[in-house]
Amino acid sequence: MILGNILNAIATILHTLIFFYTWVVVIATLISWVRPDPNNAIVIILNKLTNPLFVKIKSKIRLLYNGIDFTPLFVILVLQFIDMVLVKSLWTYSQKFFQ
Repeated sequence: MILGNILNAIATILHTLIFFYTWVVVIATLISWVRPDPNNAIVIILNKLTNPLFVKIKSKIRLLYNGIDFTPLFVILVLQFIDMVLVKSLWTYSQKFFQ
């Protein structure tokens, strides 16, 4: 019973973090289409949250096609895959402990 509660809590926290980080990626991508003020606090925070991951992925996989960078789309797809596989599996296992 306690292990089920712990797994459920971990799954819920992971799902929430993935949800919010997905929106951070979407907002950072939309802001990058315009010329944002680089000294704006929101732009600085978004860049600090997304650029390290984008740079790491760009160094491993080439996701630039005809001048369009598909790295944010790749990140969102990976996050959704993790959410659908890992988090749903944790929820399923936590429900087995409640029975």
